[in-house]
Amino acid sequence: MPTVEVVDLENKVVGSVDLSERVFAAEVNQDLLYQAVHHYQAGQRAGTHKTKTRAEVSGGGAKPWKQKGTGRSRAGSTRSPLWRHGGVTHGPQPRDYSYHLPRKMLLGALRSSLTARLQDGAIKVVKDFSLETHKTKDFRAILDAMSLRKKILIVSNDENEKLRRSSRNLRAVTVMGSAQIHPYHLLRHEAVVFTESAIRHCSEVLA
Repeated sequence: MPTVEVVDLENKVVGSVDLSERVFAAEVNQDLLYQAVHHYQAGQRAGTHKTKTRAEVSGGGAKPWKQKGTGRSRAGSTRSPLWRHGGVTHGPQPRDYSYHLPRKMLLGALRSSLTARLQDGAIKVVKDFSLETHKTKDFRAILDAMSLRKKILIVSNDENEKLRRSSRNLRAVTVMGSAQIHPYHLLRHEAVVFTESAIRHCSEVLA
């Protein structure tokens, strides 16, 4: 059974927590992780690209020249896709790139990503974030004490207003609840910091 140390805000070990083998010692399925990340990124695409067809381009109402007798080709509109300033044929149109990923696949990808991050030594467990102030400077000092300097994901299930306000000015820090995390978030950040309650919740629910 995997076990991780629990530290306080001064980075001192204050205990340990046992984790589920099904969640934190699962087989790392690389194909499943790829599909989960692709699914998340597809849902983030705006899909607002748009080109105008010949029906939407302004002008072109009058026939450029008569049908016969000029020696030139027959033309009905100056907004034909064959002409300069004409419409676009089969151009991109607004669309939704998101698609459904089966729940079992998503849960399997979460187990794989949590196992991979634990194997990499990227998971850290904090007793709780009982902050005295909401100042960013003080919160940055706490992260420095834990040797956390790069992209950090903080997973906390508590409604912690001081944590939210003190971390929102740090571009490299993301705070979310355990019910919101996606394999994309776990793999994108270089360090994942769980509160003890949040990692217990993940271990129980995903098992």
